[in-house]
Amino acid sequence: MTTQQATEFIHQTVLLQEAVDALGITDERSNGIFIDGTFGRGGHSRLILERLGPRGRLIAFDKDTQAIACASQITDPRFQIVHDSFATVAQALQELHIEQVDGVLLDLGISSPQVDDAARGFSFRADGPLDMRMDTTRGMSAAEWLAVAEEEKIREVIKNYGEERFAFQIAKAIVARRQAEPITGTRQLAELVAHAVKTREKGKDPATRTFQAIRIFINQELEDLEVGLAAAYSVLAPHGRMSVISFHSLEDRIVKQFFAARVRVAQPDRRLPIRQADLPQPQMRLLNRLKPSDAEVQRNPRARSAILRVAERLPGDSA
Repeated sequence: MTTQQATEFIHQTVLLQEAVDALGITDERSNGIFIDGTFGRGGHSRLILERLGPRGRLIAFDKDTQAIACASQITDPRFQIVHDSFATVAQALQELHIEQVDGVLLDLGISSPQVDDAARGFSFRADGPLDMRMDTTRGMSAAEWLAVAEEEKIREVIKNYGEERFAFQIAKAIVARRQAEPITGTRQLAELVAHAVKTREKGKDPATRTFQAIRIFINQELEDLEVGLAAAYSVLAPHGRMSVISFHSLEDRIVKQFFAARVRVAQPDRRLPIRQADLPQPQMRLLNRLKPSDAEVQRNPRARSAILRVAERLPGDSA
């Protein structure tokens, strides 16, 4: 795909100002080092670059080759793109001889260009190859996985990652269909799911949860998120901030619990003779929790489920 093709699908960056504002790129911090862990089409990255000082630096990550093509158009010497998951941030920074960063922004989930391009296989609304890989250069496609996965594993994925109550029926239908013909197209899978789902949520296609589940599994999104949050925290400087946008409950629960575990640190039994100064101290403090405004949701309906959580690493934390 050419660079022009990679950028022809419009992407409206969700919570653009709010997520970048949360990084606090002002005064002396403007010459710091920041991470955009999910470049996408570069909305957040471009705004960060606008706010960076002359000695500032931005390192972005993305698994999607189309995102990498888009990032290649940025010629700012303060900017660098890494073709990999943000879960590898600690290793990547070590190779760049960077010990700490001043802020990390993560815009999770899937971008509009990925959904709108039928050739990527993410959407059930237009027919296309059943791929769903964010990085099409590696790994197994959704069609390849559905061709070989055991019925119980398919059920488990759809139930756990899609929170789909008809996961058993859908998995059974997939296995029955693939015995007759390969499941290789998005509409083919969507129609199969529609017949297996007995009741439909108002305003939601019956295939929504199944497509979400398979996409999350194929791309190891939740595993990457858990590893990536810990890796980002490990390189965060004192007073460094993490600004994370999630789009569904599974992502948001992981982010919320990650921050909470570092804000409310477990304390020993009060009956033990431990000085106050020696008690475990909080490692982070919560700064904000935001949802898109009604105006933003009206402009971009895909923003309706977004939640931004912001936390800051406290000085003195050696964890």
